[in-house]
Amino acid sequence: MSQGGVRRLPSSFTTSVSGQPQCADERRTPATVVDHVGRQRRTVLTRRVRLLVAATISYNVIEAIIALAAGTVASSTALIGFGLDSVIEVASAAAVAWQFSGKEPEARERHALKVIALSFFVLAAYITAESVRSLVGGDTAGHSPAGIVLAAVSLVVMPVLSYAQRRAGRELGSASAVADSKQTLLCTYLSGILLAGLLLNSLFGWSWADPAVALVIAAVAVKEGREAWRGQHCC
Repeated sequence: MSQGGVRRLPSSFTTSVSGQPQCADERRTPATVVDHVGRQRRTVLTRRVRLLVAATISYNVIEAIIALAAGTVASSTALIGFGLDSVIEVASAAAVAWQFSGKEPEARERHALKVIALSFFVLAAYITAESVRSLVGGDTAGHSPAGIVLAAVSLVVMPVLSYAQRRAGRELGSASAVADSKQTLLCTYLSGILLAGLLLNSLFGWSWADPAVALVIAAVAVKEGREAWRGQHCC
């Protein structure tokens, strides 16, 4: 209480033009609040992308080891190709991890996109070559229970990782994160094709099914690689 019975307002308040008391915190402009929230959200999304990329790399390393080992035992071109696809997926995810390890991820975006695009092209070339060789040569693979289980598990895991990373990448505005999520989704398609091919080969002896459908996946890989090279994955 000040002299004369006039009540003094707390220091955290000020008087507006209309004479009404106004909290000092309310003097923050909407733009300042939005910028603060935006920075916090970007930090959360960047951390989320890093975790998802780490999970993708870890899973694909395990997937590659199992697929290559099972493919060698069963003489399965499809399984070996799937294992090599996992290696390429690790390279793609590592490129995104490298991008987001710096203080300014946007500065590294173009380089990461180039690596991802090249991995798509390499994958498409390998799938095409091996599919044609299998179709022309009539190669047959043995039964592989480990390969069937691996393909089934990947068919469940990969869509979850792809969706989570694509959602975070789009909100963050990161073309490379979205491109990498698309490659993870492509691995889902390959998992389905691999599973169908292994089952058809084991149950009916249809050795042509897997390489025939894999050619379609190769075409999709070329399309995704071109878009990643042009930086068109951010929408």
